[in-house]
Amino acid sequence: MSKDQISKIPPSGDYGSLIDGIGALLEQSRRQAVRAVNSLLTATYWEIGRRIVEFEQGGEARAEYGEELMLKLSADLTAHYGRGFSRPSLQRMRTFYLEWEICSTPSSKLTARARAGLNSGTPSEEIFQTTAGISDSSPVVPDTNTISALALFPLSWSHYVRLLSVDKPVARVFYESEAIRGGWSVRQLDRQISTQFFERTAKSKRQEAMLARGQKALPEDATSVDEEIRDPYLLEFLNLKDEYSEYEMEEALIRHLEWFLLEMGPNFTFVARQKRIRVGSAWYRIDLLLYHRVLRCLVLIDLKRGAFTHADAGQMNLYLNYAKEHLTLPDENDPIGIILCGDRDDTVVKYATAGIQTQVFASKYLTELPDAETLRREVVATRKALAERIK
Repeated sequence: MSKDQISKIPPSGDYGSLIDGIGALLEQSRRQAVRAVNSLLTATYWEIGRRIVEFEQGGEARAEYGEELMLKLSADLTAHYGRGFSRPSLQRMRTFYLEWEICSTPSSKLTARARAGLNSGTPSEEIFQTTAGISDSSPVVPDTNTISALALFPLSWSHYVRLLSVDKPVARVFYESEAIRGGWSVRQLDRQISTQFFERTAKSKRQEAMLARGQKALPEDATSVDEEIRDPYLLEFLNLKDEYSEYEMEEALIRHLEWFLLEMGPNFTFVARQKRIRVGSAWYRIDLLLYHRVLRCLVLIDLKRGAFTHADAGQMNLYLNYAKEHLTLPDENDPIGIILCGDRDDTVVKYATAGIQTQVFASKYLTELPDAETLRREVVATRKALAERIK
């Protein structure tokens, strides 16, 4: 049939319903396909983490050789199976296995038990203690069966990566169960964690109302099927090329940098990503906002493209002054900033101290902060890896 013949088909209400129905079917089926692949992806990464840990515990790779093992695994797996097996990615799989106890507990029971402390009216700190043993069933090893994987890992790998940033196990289980119950997107999960939804609910006298409000998605929480299909972790798993806009590349870099810093040790804790602040009549975004437990101060991180300029320093000082006045608590020290400027070939790391004396900063702060060269290498390597995806 020619295009002219197709154009002569008269539109009707029934035809419109046909198109709408087929469109809805395709969207639903594509989402289900993405969900199935994501569950298999997560089960596979959990199993990879298990094998790495058991290899280490077998005596063939002592703790001091752990870094060398990761580097060798990364090189060999990348050579044979493509991208997705960087050293940080393998470390994340290992952490996922160690931190995520896989149980045969049905998700409905998991949800009820995760909320038990909330419903009892117990203060949040006591909830953390009394429900720490929430996952006490016998662990099971996931297989590659799609139905089994969906039952064990109903969320996407991107969800679990975000959940790994939650330190307290009971809070992590709470966020997981609420995300499953409400069908949260990664954006909604990220928003709820960033705004401490668990802690706020635990302290609330109207917890059921809080939980009901938490299930309501905001317009910015929504993700399209295309966005789900283009999930970087999913494309890595399938070893497919993806397309990134400049904004998406920077967002991926920020997320990786966040994970990298949190994995360096227990001193950094996550506060916010793309934190919006208003200075006068203008709005700004702080790329990454962390808190350093030893230094007892906020750490603001700003990523810039191109060479470092005085304007970059001026903008960071603006951020620091705002954070000092509006975000810093009375018993905390003044915030500090880290500016990362450059492109895929090189990066310059600059510290901003906002009035802290040079000697004090060198003796007290630099000893606790990540080495500038380590940060530089990580950013350069990550930018190059992201750039490879759009070739």
